[in-house]
Amino acid sequence: MSVSTRTPPATALQLLVAAERLFAEHGLAGVSLRQISMEAGSSNNSAIRYHFGSKDELLRAIFAYRLGDLTQRRALLKARANPDDLRAQLEAHILPLLELAESPDSSYVSFVEQLQRAGAVEVFVHQENAMKSQDEFGSVLRRLLAHLPEPARALRIQQVQDLGVHLAAERERAVGRGDAVVPFALFVSGVVDGLAGFLGAPASAETEQLIARETATH
Repeated sequence: MSVSTRTPPATALQLLVAAERLFAEHGLAGVSLRQISMEAGSSNNSAIRYHFGSKDELLRAIFAYRLGDLTQRRALLKARANPDDLRAQLEAHILPLLELAESPDSSYVSFVEQLQRAGAVEVFVHQENAMKSQDEFGSVLRRLLAHLPEPARALRIQQVQDLGVHLAAERERAVGRGDAVVPFALFVSGVVDGLAGFLGAPASAETEQLIARETATH
């Protein structure tokens, strides 16, 4: 069952945005529900339990809140991208995340990064849109990277998704601090170039030997 992506009531939205920012800055274990209520300007320490039920449900609501727009944008870009062009498919997948990170008041990508660090898999699997988007991306990359042996191919696909989140989160924090940053278009092009090169590079002889050795022992 997926978490609703409808806009929550005003008080719930204030709590959600405050929680997103605090979790992004301090990690999932570094923030109490009381701190979130205070940050949102609520004197009711039970407000989060009233609106969301539990900390886990709050995490799912934060993750779902901006996800609908992100996955819709991703689907539109993929529909226009050349299905056989690795760079184009990669850009269609990662650009919406980079765009979201460019907002000076955004903490969402850094929040997602904290979810990854904490291994909060249950937050992801409860959101069908996210799982579908990731599965479709993985399917496209497996087809376009047919020259890579397994498990090297699967490892690269997972790594490039993790790297995309980390790079976007670093940009988000830099923008939020008001740091001097390269123009957005150049940043995007550089990130996509780097990740496409990482994905498409052939496996080295050493990697192929290690895979063959591992396969022979099983």
